[in-house]
Amino acid sequence: MYSSRIGSLSTLSRKQPGFPFGSLMPYALDDQGRPIFLISTMAMHTQNLQADPRASLFVTEPDARGDPLGASRVTLIGTVSRIPDPELTAARTVYLTGYPDSKYWVDFDDFFFYRMDVLDVYYVGGFGVMGWVAASEYSQAEPDPLIESKSEIIRHMNADHKDALIVLAKRFAGIDAQEASMTSVDRLGFHLRLKTRDGVKGTRVAFLREVSDPSEAREVFVEMVQQARQG
Repeated sequence: MYSSRIGSLSTLSRKQPGFPFGSLMPYALDDQGRPIFLISTMAMHTQNLQADPRASLFVTEPDARGDPLGASRVTLIGTVSRIPDPELTAARTVYLTGYPDSKYWVDFDDFFFYRMDVLDVYYVGGFGVMGWVAASEYSQAEPDPLIESKSEIIRHMNADHKDALIVLAKRFAGIDAQEASMTSVDRLGFHLRLKTRDGVKGTRVAFLREVSDPSEAREVFVEMVQQARQG
């Protein structure tokens, strides 16, 4: 949610009751990870929300590099309602920081700030990685420390260290692969997509220890490759 800034908001249609209505939706996040929207009363999704506040927001990680099914994505389910006046200043600041151009229409008479109160979260981390996340856990979570450098780490490993990824898959996941590519990385480990004799497989490899920045991640990668090759 932190790495992206736009998603697909699904509301319940007033015109066709019971059917979902999808809209492209920019969002900002408050300190609990709740999405904040700046929307017009003339928009169909706003009219839908006024009739029924239940909605979902689907967000996929940016820069999926031509493999959208291997990318992380998340669906937030909750209710969307106007932000109360006492909380508007904070919401406005957060939103304008992420979308400075919205200053040109933020004060239009038909635009208002709305917020999703998250009821549940469904996460897909790539091939074979999925599950529900409690809203309470989501609200207490923080952005991963590698999020800003994630794309560069993945690009570097896939471009310069494909042989090392194959060795890591063998040593730490027990999978023999002819080809390997990294699809995701975070402070606790990384995901690999592997081409094997039995077809394409996905696996998760844990770091030897939690890392707090790209430099530590590099150190752990080096240690793990050394262990794998010695073993």
